[in-house]
Amino acid sequence: MIFERALGGAYVIDIEPHRDERGFFTRSFCEREFAEHGLPTHFPQCNLSRNVYVRTLRGMHYNVAAHREAKLVRCVSGAIYDVIVDLRADSPTRLAWMGVDLTAENGRALFVPKGFAHGFLTLAENSDVFYHMGESYVADAARGLRWNDPRIGIRWPAQPAFLSARDAQYADFDAEKFDG
Repeated sequence: MIFERALGGAYVIDIEPHRDERGFFTRSFCEREFAEHGLPTHFPQCNLSRNVYVRTLRGMHYNVAAHREAKLVRCVSGAIYDVIVDLRADSPTRLAWMGVDLTAENGRALFVPKGFAHGFLTLAENSDVFYHMGESYVADAARGLRWNDPRIGIRWPAQPAFLSARDAQYADFDAEKFDG
């Protein structure tokens, strides 16, 4: 695997496929390599998000301080534009964002550190997103910020067409109310 440091502790992780006439084989996770980069190696929960429609937006999600989650996100079917925002109060990249194309074809993953908001926009129908979660989900800890908060200024590749009622009601980020 090839680890490319991205934003404030986030990593874009590319696979190194071994190809033959059948297709390819690659590692998608290696405890030793993650540890060498100072990344978590314990993932007590894995999630799968199926997204039927193109331009489905999920996000921007984060958790309160006591339940912050690191995530390893990979698109295993279809394609997404995956976005993270650094919300950590003590970070020099606070409120900076980055986006990366994760597709079944490129096999790329994004490691999202604790203290970041995360969301994605589907770029293809039937996009499945697989998450390794650094913590088990706690519903009462879940929070979010508006996907198009002008202070953050995320440049999405397309206007979302499908958004849950919960994600649509999130407010702009308020540093005064943030527990980070």
